[in-house]
Amino acid sequence: MTAVLVLYWSRRGHTAKIARQIRDGAIAAGARAEAVDLRDALRTGVDWDRWDVVALGAPVIYGTYDKPFLQFVAANRARLDAKANSFFNVSVVARTPEKATVAGNRYMQKFLELSPWQPKDLKVIAGKVDYPAWRWYEVLMIQLIMKYTDGPTDRRAVIDYTNWDDVAAYGRHLATLAASRAEN
Repeated sequence: MTAVLVLYWSRRGHTAKIARQIRDGAIAAGARAEAVDLRDALRTGVDWDRWDVVALGAPVIYGTYDKPFLQFVAANRARLDAKANSFFNVSVVARTPEKATVAGNRYMQKFLELSPWQPKDLKVIAGKVDYPAWRWYEVLMIQLIMKYTDGPTDRRAVIDYTNWDDVAAYGRHLATLAASRAEN
């Protein structure tokens, strides 16, 4: 049985919810899978030998990834490379079809350009606008970005752009990566 670890960094919980859906997709495909918050992994460590596939994911906040996430990637590059692996990012700009692709998502391209780890498999996932849950200055920042990108600016807006069926399909896909790696 293939073992899939979904490690994620989440700020407000949406990426955590996505990671759990990815895990559930892998389980539906017959894998043993867990979704683990990267903060917990940093405290307790990761037993890398338990996993055939490792997926690592993070949200894009104001065009960047959180520093502790990037530090984890740099510190664990060799361990990630030793496994069948994948990276997914979560961003609201991925709400449009052209920016929901690896080639069309500037934040994925930025990650690949700056990261010492070059994942073997990549996924872009659309995130969520949740103005009521954000601090006033976050609302202003996101409104500016949304105005620039023709997105919603109503402070009452809560819009989940995530394609949950696609997220589950990505989890099923992860369950096949170990076999694909063994064939190469």
